[in-house]
Amino acid sequence: MSPDALRPALREAFAVAVAAADPAEAVRAAMAERRADLAAAKRVFVAALGKAASTMAEAAIAELGRPIAGGVVVTTDAAARPVASCRVIAGGHPLPNAGSAEGGEALLALAEAAGEGDVLLALISGGGSALGVAPREGLTLADKTAVTDLLLRSGADITEMNAVRRALSRLKGGGLAAVASPASVISLIVSDVPGDDPATIASGPTAWSEAGLDARDVLERHRLTDRVPPAVMAAIAAGKTRPPSSRVVSRVVASNARSVEAVARHLSDAGFRVVVRPGWLGGDVGEAVAEVFALLQEQAGEAGPVAIVSGGETTVQVVGDGLGGRNQEFALRLALAEADRPLRRAWAFLSGGTDGRDGPTDAAGGIVDGGTLDRLKAAGVDPVVHLTRNDAYHALAAAGDLLTTGTTGTNVADIQIALMA
Repeated sequence: MSPDALRPALREAFAVAVAAADPAEAVRAAMAERRADLAAAKRVFVAALGKAASTMAEAAIAELGRPIAGGVVVTTDAAARPVASCRVIAGGHPLPNAGSAEGGEALLALAEAAGEGDVLLALISGGGSALGVAPREGLTLADKTAVTDLLLRSGADITEMNAVRRALSRLKGGGLAAVASPASVISLIVSDVPGDDPATIASGPTAWSEAGLDARDVLERHRLTDRVPPAVMAAIAAGKTRPPSSRVVSRVVASNARSVEAVARHLSDAGFRVVVRPGWLGGDVGEAVAEVFALLQEQAGEAGPVAIVSGGETTVQVVGDGLGGRNQEFALRLALAEADRPLRRAWAFLSGGTDGRDGPTDAAGGIVDGGTLDRLKAAGVDPVVHLTRNDAYHALAAAGDLLTTGTTGTNVADIQIALMA
């Protein structure tokens, strides 16, 4: 393969990853399997929460083939659009806002309207933890926003963050399903977390978890117990009662692992020898870069086109005042690693968020190659200085190396792809 073809090949492979997580197709297939239950329901209510909520709700209503009794869709401002027979609410992400509080209360009110013989069709996707919130008694939206911001900046991973969110919410940790009782709940889920646990995805609106991380332990680990609002620590100390049991069927219909598999098949068909980094790639972004680059070094001496594929969600400890996200930092750090230990063959690397948005930016991530640092030097940009300020966005923009896709309508965390010609 020509070195000039590596970057287009990366973009094509990333598009395959996003397509494999198409929430509309996933919902249609899953609903076909539950057709008898849905047809037997007295009434069907649709509760959609997350970055893919609009797309999932549209597909579900079309597949249902009957009028719904009511619907609420809570999603991002970019993804919000009219959905037939539904109230659509735009919440905040990554920090909850007034729209998030409105959305959380609307979802609970919808669930409460369901009764015996009804079905609440819950459509859950990543981002739901911030997009829809319903603080426990004694907590305010400001309290929830403050603790979320502190966790994001601390480098806490998604599992840790969602453990705290569940402890502070009437909606999360099975709260939505509990309010819907005695109605049945069918929960179709697009996963953006390791292990695809329904209790962790969007902090589990339809799933209670007996196990998992303790919220206080998470805050202590990141030295936040003295920094969060006092009401947060009081709520955690009071504990949370398990919600009443309800009839819930949960099905993960799309995930990061499935997207990684789709990319691997695509690249193999394109003539690459593919190495898949097994499992979920998480933890500190610097450590993840070292692991992926070590795989690149191992494969650099092998003949023929090589591809390395991984997926997951890393963390970044924010200490500067710059602009960026974990995928942009991943890409820029990998370019610097290659400059220190050259691969001595043509290469290119992409790290991108499947939702099309990396951090508080308009980019999904970054694409770097052997010319990235030369382009930065020509632009008068020092990438090391930018990284110390958590400002990967402006560095990659100067190199022409931002990955920009626009909102994709799905979210199964991040994908990393490295190619060598």
